[in-house]
Amino acid sequence: MAATTSLGDEALIALDTLSERASSFFSPSIRLGVTGLSRAGKTVFISSLVHNIIHGGRLTLFEAAKSRRIGRAFLEEQPDDAVPRFQYEDHIDALVKERVWPESTRAISELRLTIEYESASAWNRMFSSGRLSVDIVDYPGEWLLDLPLLGKSYAEFSREAFELAELPNRRDLSEAWRAAAASAAAADHADEMTARRLAESFTAYLKACKQDDRALSTLPPGRFLMPGDLEGSPALTFAPLPGTDPGRMRPGSLGAMMERRYEAYKTHVVKPFFREHIARLDRQIVLVDAMQAMNAGPAAVADLERALTEILACFRPGRGSFLTDWFSRRIDRILIAATKADHLHHESHDRLQAIVRRLADRAIKRADFSGAEVEVLAMAAVRATREGTVKQGRETLPVIIGVPLKGETIDGETFDGRTETAIFPGDLPASADALFDEGMETAIRFVRFRPPKLERSTEGVTLSLPHIRLDRALQFLLGDRLA
Repeated sequence: MAATTSLGDEALIALDTLSERASSFFSPSIRLGVTGLSRAGKTVFISSLVHNIIHGGRLTLFEAAKSRRIGRAFLEEQPDDAVPRFQYEDHIDALVKERVWPESTRAISELRLTIEYESASAWNRMFSSGRLSVDIVDYPGEWLLDLPLLGKSYAEFSREAFELAELPNRRDLSEAWRAAAASAAAADHADEMTARRLAESFTAYLKACKQDDRALSTLPPGRFLMPGDLEGSPALTFAPLPGTDPGRMRPGSLGAMMERRYEAYKTHVVKPFFREHIARLDRQIVLVDAMQAMNAGPAAVADLERALTEILACFRPGRGSFLTDWFSRRIDRILIAATKADHLHHESHDRLQAIVRRLADRAIKRADFSGAEVEVLAMAAVRATREGTVKQGRETLPVIIGVPLKGETIDGETFDGRTETAIFPGDLPASADALFDEGMETAIRFVRFRPPKLERSTEGVTLSLPHIRLDRALQFLLGDRLA
């Protein structure tokens, strides 16, 4: 990303970093970015992470918790006053009391979790405060897909948008927008209503691509899908045009208007997001809902691979030194987590992990080369099912047992949201390459489940949220800072 930022941007990033390093010299902190495309489980991950650490959840692979070195963990006021607070309490109420999944991430938010601990090293105990603040930054992966636009002209953006729209799995969805774009020319006189009509048509096409039957992931500009307070602004009222020629559009033309608004989008939306949030991260987890793409077929899987490659290319991975760390941050650990592992029997978890590693392979190699540590993990931040077996003739099938959400269907059966059901989800292919084969039928069908009913101990204490490998994720992301 450094090539797409100006010297002025880099100077501001350096000043921000120096200020933060100085303020945290006597109060250690770490900034953890949490992202993923919609419905990957960002809100659930953060809620479960905080709940399990604060309430002493079962975290046997999180060394600081296993060895009982965590004295207490609690929420504090976040350091960034201009960023909305992650509404942890509301999300936990939804999960625990109402047994519904909380609202998805629609904008950036932040939460500070402070952990008081005893170091495992006598040397560290002499010089460490035994206190670490974890600033958790939650942001939509769709916004991250905007960062590659910083290195692309309006003409390049337009050309790539039309190339994607012509792909077989997008052609029908983009037909109305392409027809509208074909009726306009870059040389036409600039007209606000034409710009609005094209932007609305382009946005409708992007939204259609997100539906479950397509489950496509590469859909920039991200704010067209999640506009927040920018909805209706000129910075979001543009669209790709065919036949654009960089640097040769007549002033006052429709093409010049679209190009100016595209550049304004980069300047006023994308650059500040990168400088104020992405460039300040120390650690990162990227949550991936690979099963939704697998359900939709090979084209969706290929599109997820493209999106993951672009997302991971947006970070600044690597290891700094004592001197350079004062002026620039590098993400030295990246966790790529395949979510919703509880929708599969544990026998398929290794295959799910291998599939996501295959999807992110090119980006992982780039991050490894920079010196950053990269890990891939199959997990469920909140486990909504348990495992069992059923007899089918002479065969014993591994199943998952839970309460499917109301309205979910499988094999013609529609669930009522109250009845516990045993489901055989199918087997993932042994080779991830098979998922890209257009001639292969998807071997897995999954339904979404309600959050679990929390169990109580013999003393009547409500236990913490169950999970699959959340403790491994915590050990990778935070373990070394609590050693």
